[in-house]
Amino acid sequence: MRATLRWAHSDLRSHRGEALFLVLVSGGIVASLLLATALFGYATNPWQRVFTQAHGAHVWIHSGRSSDASKLARLDGVESVAGPYPTESVTVTSRGTRASVELRGTLRPPSVGRPLLTAGHWLDPSDPAGVVLESRLARALLAEPGDTLIIPGTARSLTVVGIADSAEPRYSPGEQPGLVWALPSALRSADGQVTGLRLTDPEDTDYAVQRAVTVLGAGAISEVSTWQQARAEAQGENRLLGQVLGLFGLGALVAAGCAVHGAIGTRVRGHLRDISVLKAIGFTPGQVVRVFLLQHVAYALLGAALAAALTQGLGGRIPGRLGDAVGVWQGLPGHTVALLAVPVAAVLFIAATTGLAAWRAGRVPPVPVPRPAASAGGRLTGVARAALGLRLPPALVLGWRQAFTRRARSLATVVRLALPLLLIVVAMSAWTTIDRFHSRPADIGLAAALTVRPDAGLDDTATRALLAGNPRIAAAYPGVEVAALVPGQTATIALRGLGTRQDPYPYALAEGRRAHGPDEAVAGQGLLDLLDVRVGDWVRMTVGDQPQILHIVGRSIEPENAGRVISTSLDTLRENDPRLHPTLYQLRLRPGADPHQVADELSRAAHGHLDVHPVANPADGLSPLRGVVLALIAVLALIGITELLTAIGGTVREGERDLLALKAIGLSPRQITGITVTAMVCTALAAVCVATALGIPLAHWLIDAQGRSSGIGAGLAQEPSPVLLVPFGAVAVLGAGALAALPASRAARRRLADTLSAVA
Repeated sequence: MRATLRWAHSDLRSHRGEALFLVLVSGGIVASLLLATALFGYATNPWQRVFTQAHGAHVWIHSGRSSDASKLARLDGVESVAGPYPTESVTVTSRGTRASVELRGTLRPPSVGRPLLTAGHWLDPSDPAGVVLESRLARALLAEPGDTLIIPGTARSLTVVGIADSAEPRYSPGEQPGLVWALPSALRSADGQVTGLRLTDPEDTDYAVQRAVTVLGAGAISEVSTWQQARAEAQGENRLLGQVLGLFGLGALVAAGCAVHGAIGTRVRGHLRDISVLKAIGFTPGQVVRVFLLQHVAYALLGAALAAALTQGLGGRIPGRLGDAVGVWQGLPGHTVALLAVPVAAVLFIAATTGLAAWRAGRVPPVPVPRPAASAGGRLTGVARAALGLRLPPALVLGWRQAFTRRARSLATVVRLALPLLLIVVAMSAWTTIDRFHSRPADIGLAAALTVRPDAGLDDTATRALLAGNPRIAAAYPGVEVAALVPGQTATIALRGLGTRQDPYPYALAEGRRAHGPDEAVAGQGLLDLLDVRVGDWVRMTVGDQPQILHIVGRSIEPENAGRVISTSLDTLRENDPRLHPTLYQLRLRPGADPHQVADELSRAAHGHLDVHPVANPADGLSPLRGVVLALIAVLALIGITELLTAIGGTVREGERDLLALKAIGLSPRQITGITVTAMVCTALAAVCVATALGIPLAHWLIDAQGRSSGIGAGLAQEPSPVLLVPFGAVAVLGAGALAALPASRAARRRLADTLSAVA
């Protein structure tokens, strides 16, 4: 054991930098995997906790006032029912912020879908104007218990008495109205009712919706929301961040394992004589393997322990969503198990790759095998001799030959170095795609910057005149958006009519063509997947009791409503229902116009009769991804540096046998140093080319796969520009040369006696 420890200590002193990098790499990988685990728990658990504690409904059905919703309680598979509750759609304002809300009349907290109070108290019959706000709506309105909500255009006001969490779909400006619980007497003109169904089998949601539509009639149902939709919406960008961290963490773990495997293999080749001596003095093959295995497992354990300790102690202090995720995750039941399992799994993987490489050390014979007199590379190739004949610098020609003479070994080095570089290219593609969301929102389906909804006090003519009078508005597209039942009547989708045939809305198309003729429409990926249709198919849907048949001629990039949107012109919808009038306007602003400033101007000019809010950009919730990408690039760079150090050490050691011959033919120490530097530059250049050639298609595939799974659809990926790729390649190549310069220079200036002993 003492001899083993002395050998490990000696090796550590000889490779301090490599050991430090391995510890840092292991720590970075484990930290990224732990943060990914925290984000997954943060994305799923809060909603699940609220759903469980609230005894949430699996289906919420909005229907007309005249429908007999009490029949739903008698459906097969329905365990319990919430409601029916009368509802009224209104707009409220608080502290200058407007929001569309649904007032839900109820006397006492329901047993199904029960709101979980986080502040204030429940409704009190002695305060008929008191209301309880859903927590996300309260944050959007900056409202607290005691605040007053104004209903514009009326003399009505509501007093906030409580704030509660709910497992129902949360408030989203322009997409989902906020939920407000009120006493039935607070509803002046109820325009519908809502019923919640809790099922005995949550997976029978589609069947339950079909039965509900059959019982009430398709014309009676205006909207259906399910627990799966609410869960997916609640998880949001947190799950995406977790997926990105987990994907890159696993990729970095594989890259680190390959780097460790290469480092041990190179070290075994460089210490064949020492290993033979160890065996000659009594070391068994198992003991030799354990020397390398325990040494690198110790590095991995140290890095993993540091990562786990830092994540546990300081993870909650990370600013933004990552810190919140770690704080919530630390309070979950499976936190301790994950905190132990993730580092242990990473260390076991590194141990497996280490053992595979160290096994070669155990096979070294106890009697040293004499090294061949000739270089393993053989003679100069015809190309190399021709290059020397053209008076190219010998360092350049011999360096290129040294890099690629041993094809199997050179290929393995290039592959190991290319793997972290490939992941960096993928990370840069993710960064560039996020920048595209911000800089060119029209390319990802966000041509409009503002959405305007007039209230009853402003007719269509006055609204158009008001919008036309603002010089910062480039175009205003009238439209209407309604909920429609899909074929099979298992879910609702958004049917949108925007623009006219003379002035069509500029949808961002990823497939097909624009909708020009009658009954033509474009659809999001989420809708195509939901209905299992493709571009070119006809689809039938129901709006109230009105059927609507549309021909899908294109696939649009649709970031709203999980892509479950079908869009046509307002003219097409009005041909089927002449009573339809614009209920909203999508505004495209002139370059340089500030959306918030334009929104303030319109609100003041309309004297509070316009609900104006910016169009939500999905990239706004992905801002933490930038910091994640930078941290991952740093970890991958450490892995690349570790692999470079290994390759440099192997190249210098292999070049020792040629040192005497190179000096004999008259090469100076500077030229000999240039050979090693050139070899490493050529290796790094080959790895950069491989990483770029494979990384860009891989990034496109991964980003498009994520887009399809989220319903937005493929076509989002943006490859890094040459402005990023060229410096990236230059830094990798020049960095390889700079790292190789010092050890190569030391080797070139070794004494002849030392060189003779090295090749003996």
